[in-house]
Amino acid sequence: MSLFLATLLPGLFLVLLGAVLLWNHATVGATARALPRSVNATWLFFGSGAVWFIWRLSKLGESDLIFFQSPQPVMLAFGILAVLAFIYAPDFLAVRGLCVLMLLTAEPLLYAAYMEYSHPQRLLMVSAVYLGLALALYLAAAPYRLRDFFDWLFRVPARPRVIGAILLTYGLATSAAAFTY
Repeated sequence: MSLFLATLLPGLFLVLLGAVLLWNHATVGATARALPRSVNATWLFFGSGAVWFIWRLSKLGESDLIFFQSPQPVMLAFGILAVLAFIYAPDFLAVRGLCVLMLLTAEPLLYAAYMEYSHPQRLLMVSAVYLGLALALYLAAAPYRLRDFFDWLFRVPARPRVIGAILLTYGLATSAAAFTY
Protein backbone atom coordinates (compact mmCIF):
# COMPACT_ATOMS: atom_id res chain seq x y z
CA MET A 1 0.00 0.00 0.00
CA SER A 2 1.32 3.42 -0.86
CA LEU A 3 1.72 6.16 1.71
CA PHE A 4 -0.80 8.25 -0.24
CA LEU A 5 -3.48 5.57 0.03
CA ALA A 6 -2.55 4.71 3.62
CA THR A 7 -3.11 8.34 4.59
CA LEU A 8 -6.15 9.03 2.41
CA LEU A 9 -8.26 6.05 3.50
CA PRO A 10 -8.11 6.68 7.28
CA GLY A 11 -8.69 10.38 6.59
CA LEU A 12 -11.82 9.62 4.57
CA PHE A 13 -13.00 7.19 7.26
CA LEU A 14 -12.63 9.92 9.90
CA VAL A 15 -14.45 12.40 7.64
CA LEU A 16 -17.33 9.95 7.22
CA LEU A 17 -17.50 9.13 10.92
CA GLY A 18 -17.29 12.81 11.86
CA ALA A 19 -20.01 13.75 9.36
CA VAL A 20 -22.34 11.08 10.72
CA LEU A 21 -21.79 12.25 14.30
CA LEU A 22 -22.13 15.89 13.28
CA TRP A 23 -25.43 15.10 11.58
CA ASN A 24 -26.61 13.32 14.78
CA HIS A 25 -29.93 12.04 13.50
CA ALA A 26 -31.99 9.90 15.91
CA THR A 27 -31.04 6.76 13.98
CA VAL A 28 -27.33 7.46 14.59
CA GLY A 29 -27.73 7.24 18.36
CA ALA A 30 -30.06 4.24 18.16
CA THR A 31 -27.72 2.38 15.82
CA ALA A 32 -24.68 3.17 17.95
CA ARG A 33 -26.41 2.05 21.13
CA ALA A 34 -27.50 -1.21 19.50
CA LEU A 35 -24.09 -1.94 17.92
CA PRO A 36 -22.28 -3.65 20.84
CA ARG A 37 -24.81 -6.50 21.10
CA SER A 38 -26.10 -6.54 17.53
CA VAL A 39 -26.17 -9.99 15.95
CA ASN A 40 -25.83 -8.54 12.44
CA ALA A 41 -22.85 -6.42 13.49
CA THR A 42 -21.32 -9.49 15.11
CA TRP A 43 -21.57 -11.46 11.89
CA LEU A 44 -20.20 -8.55 9.89
CA PHE A 45 -17.34 -7.38 12.11
CA PHE A 46 -16.26 -10.53 13.93
CA GLY A 47 -16.89 -12.72 10.91
CA SER A 48 -14.82 -10.54 8.60
CA GLY A 49 -12.12 -10.18 11.26
CA ALA A 50 -11.94 -13.96 11.68
CA VAL A 51 -11.79 -14.56 7.93
CA TRP A 52 -9.11 -11.92 7.48
CA PHE A 53 -7.06 -13.35 10.38
CA ILE A 54 -7.31 -16.89 9.04
CA TRP A 55 -6.25 -15.60 5.60
CA ARG A 56 -3.25 -13.93 7.27
CA LEU A 57 -2.42 -17.23 8.95
CA SER A 58 -2.41 -18.91 5.55
CA LYS A 59 0.49 -16.61 4.59
CA LEU A 60 2.72 -17.73 7.48
CA GLY A 61 6.23 -18.59 6.46
CA GLU A 62 8.34 -21.54 7.50
CA SER A 63 10.09 -19.51 10.19
CA ASP A 64 6.73 -18.69 11.83
CA LEU A 65 5.70 -22.32 12.13
CA ILE A 66 7.35 -23.99 15.11
CA PHE A 67 5.41 -27.20 15.58
CA PHE A 68 3.77 -27.62 12.18
CA GLN A 69 4.98 -28.06 8.63
CA SER A 70 2.10 -26.05 7.13
CA PRO A 71 -0.27 -23.35 8.46
CA GLN A 72 -3.42 -25.46 7.97
CA PRO A 73 -3.58 -26.84 11.56
CA VAL A 74 -3.23 -23.32 12.97
CA MET A 75 -5.86 -22.01 10.58
CA LEU A 76 -8.22 -24.83 11.55
CA ALA A 77 -7.68 -24.20 15.27
CA PHE A 78 -8.44 -20.48 14.97
CA GLY A 79 -11.43 -21.21 12.74
CA ILE A 80 -12.83 -23.52 15.40
CA LEU A 81 -12.18 -20.89 18.08
CA ALA A 82 -14.05 -18.29 16.02
CA VAL A 83 -17.05 -20.59 15.62
CA LEU A 84 -17.01 -21.40 19.34
CA ALA A 85 -16.90 -17.67 20.14
CA PHE A 86 -20.06 -17.18 18.05
CA ILE A 87 -21.77 -19.98 19.95
CA TYR A 88 -20.57 -19.59 23.54
CA ALA A 89 -19.48 -15.94 23.89
CA PRO A 90 -21.82 -13.84 21.73
CA ASP A 91 -21.99 -10.86 24.12
CA PHE A 92 -20.16 -7.82 22.77
CA LEU A 93 -18.61 -9.91 20.00
CA ALA A 94 -19.29 -7.09 17.54
CA VAL A 95 -17.02 -4.83 19.61
CA ARG A 96 -14.31 -7.45 19.67
CA GLY A 97 -14.72 -7.87 15.92
CA LEU A 98 -14.17 -4.13 15.46
CA CYS A 99 -11.05 -4.45 17.61
CA VAL A 100 -9.73 -7.32 15.49
CA LEU A 101 -10.35 -5.31 12.33
CA MET A 102 -8.53 -2.30 13.79
CA LEU A 103 -5.54 -4.44 14.76
CA LEU A 104 -5.37 -6.04 11.32
CA THR A 105 -5.86 -2.74 9.50
CA ALA A 106 -3.07 -1.02 11.41
CA GLU A 107 -0.31 -3.21 9.98
CA PRO A 108 -0.47 -2.13 6.32
CA LEU A 109 -1.11 1.50 7.29
CA LEU A 110 1.87 1.71 9.62
CA TYR A 111 4.04 -0.30 7.23
CA ALA A 112 3.37 2.28 4.52
CA ALA A 113 4.59 5.08 6.80
CA TYR A 114 7.62 3.17 8.08
CA MET A 115 10.93 5.01 7.57
CA GLU A 116 9.26 7.86 5.68
CA TYR A 117 11.01 10.54 7.70
CA SER A 118 10.99 12.99 4.80
CA HIS A 119 7.19 13.28 5.15
CA PRO A 120 6.36 14.57 8.65
CA GLN A 121 2.71 15.00 7.68
CA ARG A 122 2.42 11.20 7.79
CA LEU A 123 2.22 11.61 11.56
CA LEU A 124 -1.41 12.73 11.22
CA MET A 125 -2.29 9.25 10.00
CA VAL A 126 0.15 7.44 12.28
CA SER A 127 -1.17 9.22 15.38
CA ALA A 128 -4.76 8.30 14.51
CA VAL A 129 -3.77 4.68 13.90
CA TYR A 130 -1.91 4.40 17.21
CA LEU A 131 -4.88 5.94 19.04
CA GLY A 132 -7.10 3.39 17.31
CA LEU A 133 -4.75 0.60 18.35
CA ALA A 134 -4.83 1.73 21.97
CA LEU A 135 -8.62 1.90 21.91
CA ALA A 136 -8.83 -1.52 20.24
CA LEU A 137 -6.66 -3.14 22.91
CA TYR A 138 -8.67 -1.48 25.67
CA LEU A 139 -12.07 -2.33 24.19
CA ALA A 140 -11.04 -5.91 23.43
CA ALA A 141 -10.41 -6.38 27.15
CA ALA A 142 -13.48 -4.41 28.29
CA PRO A 143 -15.97 -4.32 25.40
CA TYR A 144 -18.85 -3.12 27.61
CA ARG A 145 -17.02 0.22 27.84
CA LEU A 146 -18.10 1.01 24.27
CA ARG A 147 -21.73 0.63 25.34
CA ASP A 148 -21.07 2.94 28.29
CA PHE A 149 -19.33 5.44 26.00
CA PHE A 150 -22.27 5.48 23.57
CA ASP A 151 -24.68 5.99 26.47
CA TRP A 152 -22.61 8.94 27.67
CA LEU A 153 -22.10 10.34 24.16
CA PHE A 154 -25.75 10.41 23.11
CA ARG A 155 -27.16 11.52 26.47
CA VAL A 156 -26.55 15.19 25.56
CA PRO A 157 -27.29 16.16 21.91
CA ALA A 158 -24.28 18.51 21.69
CA ARG A 159 -21.69 15.85 22.53
CA PRO A 160 -21.86 13.85 19.30
CA ARG A 161 -21.79 17.07 17.31
CA VAL A 162 -18.65 18.31 19.06
CA ILE A 163 -16.87 14.97 18.66
CA GLY A 164 -18.12 14.77 15.08
CA ALA A 165 -16.70 18.23 14.31
CA ILE A 166 -13.35 17.23 15.80
CA LEU A 167 -13.23 13.98 13.80
CA LEU A 168 -14.36 15.73 10.62
CA THR A 169 -11.67 18.39 10.96
CA TYR A 170 -8.95 15.84 11.74
CA GLY A 171 -10.11 13.65 8.87
CA LEU A 172 -10.04 16.56 6.44
CA ALA A 173 -6.53 17.48 7.58
CA THR A 174 -5.37 13.87 7.22
CA SER A 175 -6.97 13.56 3.78
CA ALA A 176 -5.37 16.82 2.68
CA ALA A 177 -1.99 15.62 3.95
CA ALA A 178 -2.26 12.61 1.61
CA PHE A 179 -2.07 14.94 -1.38
CA THR A 180 1.18 16.54 -0.18
CA TYR A 181 3.39 13.50 -0.76
